[in-house]
Amino acid sequence: MLDSFLTITKTTEGFYKEKGSKFIAYAIPVEDEDEVKEQLEQLKKQYYDARHHCYAYILGADQSQFRANDDGEPNHSAGDPILGQIRSKEITNTLVVVVRYFGGTKLGVGGLINAYKTAASDALDQNEIVEKKITKKLRFSFPYEEMNEVMKLVKDFDLEIKKQDYQVACILVANIIVSLEEQLRTKVQLLNDLRHDIKLDD
Repeated sequence: MLDSFLTITKTTEGFYKEKGSKFIAYAIPVEDEDEVKEQLEQLKKQYYDARHHCYAYILGADQSQFRANDDGEPNHSAGDPILGQIRSKEITNTLVVVVRYFGGTKLGVGGLINAYKTAASDALDQNEIVEKKITKKLRFSFPYEEMNEVMKLVKDFDLEIKKQDYQVACILVANIIVSLEEQLRTKVQLLNDLRHDIKLDD
């Protein structure tokens, strides 16, 4: 089971120039399509006078969501080369936008492919690639006397505590690495079979 993915950490810029045309590239970490839209809108406002805003993105731990957009350039001459650069790094949750200022001389499809690919590659090369664990949120509810057992589970399964509420009944919300969830559920079931009282919900 997949329990981690590679992604970038920050926004970085790349640049390429040929025959007067300027290609300004941005590699941006994104979580979902709403963020993709926001980032695109910002760059379109910032570079409102540019001829093209071509982009590609890959989303999801399994890299199942992706899109390439040529924004008026000849088919497959811009979006696909950008997408290819993201794929070559084996990263996801990544958006790359390349803004083009036309310099008056046509570059031809081959020239465009090279320009968009090089600018995208430059932006990605400036970035840092990190491995992120895929986690899932779980909710424990238990009486106060089970606190020690629950804290032991937190430690043993490397849970990341997100929220704790120890008023009347105790509630603890934590993230677990997805590949460990089944083991944790089995362990809680064993404890409950031994007359413990720990409820575990999604």
